[in-house]
Amino acid sequence: MKGSWRSHGLNSALAGKGVLVLDQVFQNLKSSELFQKGATVAELLSGFPIHVRGHTLRGSSDISKPQFTKLLKQVTSHISSISNIYVHDGAIGPRSTCNVNIRMISDGPSSVLAFSNIIWETSSRAISKDSCPLTVYAAESISPGVSNSIGLGTEGDNGFIAADIERSMLIVCGTAFSDINGTKETLVALSEPVIFARGGLPLPGRLLVFGDSVVLLFAPEDIIQSCAVFLISRDAGVILSSEGVMPFFRFGDTNTNGPNLYKLPSAIVLITSDDSRTIPSASKLSPGQAAYHFLAGHQNGKFVPAFHKGPSSIDPLELAKALMFVLKEQQIPSFLVNAKGIESGKELVTLVESTLSMNIPPFRAKGGEIKRRYKSFLSGKYQQLPEGFSF
Repeated sequence: MKGSWRSHGLNSALAGKGVLVLDQVFQNLKSSELFQKGATVAELLSGFPIHVRGHTLRGSSDISKPQFTKLLKQVTSHISSISNIYVHDGAIGPRSTCNVNIRMISDGPSSVLAFSNIIWETSSRAISKDSCPLTVYAAESISPGVSNSIGLGTEGDNGFIAADIERSMLIVCGTAFSDINGTKETLVALSEPVIFARGGLPLPGRLLVFGDSVVLLFAPEDIIQSCAVFLISRDAGVILSSEGVMPFFRFGDTNTNGPNLYKLPSAIVLITSDDSRTIPSASKLSPGQAAYHFLAGHQNGKFVPAFHKGPSSIDPLELAKALMFVLKEQQIPSFLVNAKGIESGKELVTLVESTLSMNIPPFRAKGGEIKRRYKSFLSGKYQQLPEGFSF
């Protein structure tokens, strides 16, 4: 049942999350119903402070356990004081054994509208049966001074995002719910440990589909943007499992049209950009080489481990080891493509497609300097690489 209702089960569940229902709770309203309740489509904003506890998240600042506890208490007390509470259930990844269920509890309909547009649909039953669901608290109308009151400064007066990976909790204050990219990145960091524990691989890749072939693509962000119109989703992030591969977030009207879960990739393609002319335009990689180049994330002289420019709460080396295992077990072929000199996204997609259909030679760099740079970078970050990893 949706809409305004008093359910002992739901009220008890909310109380377990620190929120007491004062008057009414609206659960899983449709967009049209949220608009009737006063929801507005917020202007997409960015740059809100992000505070994460227990992470390897780039671009965020730490929040201590006492600070998060104090913030959680203020947010739950605030939501409990509001007459109308909004609850929305969803998931990271469509229904599978590896997805992560999420429940948002909000003091207003606008944050729920923004949230419902990015996550996959799920049932309330799935939430109640999940041993480790994520909880998102949205406090649109909380006092602007809450950030400063817990020692995070005044920078977040207009809104901020705070997460605790250990508690599987995300708090969005003020208008920070309009920062869709920041919200997604933090949700990914929260979801990764759960996905990994359930046998899935949370990877910062995108999907290309050629007829019946599904290609898992890893590439620098500028290259990705050049061919974004050809991708299943512009968002970085897929879950790879024995069931297949699926995007983290919704794209278009995917709850009703098109597949949500794609079959296992026909190939994995790692795209680098190297102007030294030492890396061939296209090469075939062994599973150990694919894991090595994935871990290095080489991008025109710079290295971005595991192609993770944004958030991650999992060691890139652990991801690379797991990726090598999947490539071996599922016998998925891997390729390295040098995009330097490619002038358009269409040209790149054509190169990738032709790589899959041709008899590509094994990877062999010209000269030893590029290999030395790889080795210097990785040895500086990791004392020892797993057996099987190779340039």
